[in-house]
Amino acid sequence: MSKLNGTLTIFVCIILVSTSVFATNTRKEFREFEITSVNDIIVGKSVEAIWTVGYGENEKPVTVVKRKTIEGPEYIVYSKHFEVSYGITSKGFGTKEVRNSWSNVPKKINRAVISRKEFNKQRVITTNKVDDETALGLIASYLPFLINDGYTHLLN
Repeated sequence: MSKLNGTLTIFVCIILVSTSVFATNTRKEFREFEITSVNDIIVGKSVEAIWTVGYGENEKPVTVVKRKTIEGPEYIVYSKHFEVSYGITSKGFGTKEVRNSWSNVPKKINRAVISRKEFNKQRVITTNKVDDETALGLIASYLPFLINDGYTHLLN
């Protein structure tokens, strides 16, 4: 019985270590990113600023649009295949659903790309106040984890 428990313990440890190594490697390429301000676009009444976030030389950058709301600024991340909003809530800065009037991606596609589990984990990333620089850094850092494993290629 003791030998069986020892073997089982070793097996479980191998599974845990291999899983954590695999998880680390899948997001390794997103450790570095570049945030660029987009200045040559005419912004609308509720749009305050626009940036792109890229994760590599051959990247397909995502667009981040800062919108003015009554609750405070919201940063909507747009891609051809997904979108997500980050903003201030009563609990802190984190993910929010994109308002229907700001949405460009069909909900069915967005649900396939965005991890609901990770979306809920990111509802509060920080309870501190954030400025644009901090918000963009948090978004660029946390966004890759929000994308389901089968769709990370959409960021590079």
